[in-house]
Amino acid sequence: MKKAWIYVALTSGFELVWIYNFNTAETWWQWALTLVFIFLDLHFLTKACESLPTGTVYAIFAAAGTVGTALMDVFLFDERLTFLKILFMGLILMGVIGLKIADDLPERKRAQKREQEVS
Repeated sequence: MKKAWIYVALTSGFELVWIYNFNTAETWWQWALTLVFIFLDLHFLTKACESLPTGTVYAIFAAAGTVGTALMDVFLFDERLTFLKILFMGLILMGVIGLKIADDLPERKRAQKREQEVS
């Protein structure tokens, strides 16, 4: 299971790399490198979905891409960071955390039920 979370981190990171390359690529080899990062991104996304709930993986992947891209715009491309951007990025992160908690609830209930049966 821990390996799957590494795949989630890798797919999220590779997504930000290829999005950055979309803004900066000028030569054919930079575009080719962008395609390599897209391939790696989708590969690790697929690997993560083999062991974790697809909804959770995609929610984290999409949130990391959305928030990461917004922050990349601010810190690398001189966009303004406004209160509303911070607010909505926070809402995205709260949604992802909520989905993760919701995915964990059925497993916790099963574990509690097993403990009660053993007792």
